[in-house]
Amino acid sequence: MDTSKHTLSVLFQQLGLPSDQKSMESFIARYSPLPSEIAIQDAPFWSESQSQFLEEGLEEDSDWAEIIDELDALLRH
Repeated sequence: MDTSKHTLSVLFQQLGLPSDQKSMESFIARYSPLPSEIAIQDAPFWSESQSQFLEEGLEEDSDWAEIIDELDALLRH
């Protein structure tokens, strides 16, 4: 069982995205603001596998859910 604390950087790695601070900030700036009527997993910039990972993480209230929510909040600003 994975008991490590997930961070935004680890989430970006899991999604196959560059995970250094500058890359994460650039990604968030590029895709913000995400309209409120679009669920994070349904955003058009995700691949099918990325979208599925996000959806499963939220639906199953997995240990990823909290950091996915954090990314969601960052994309809404």
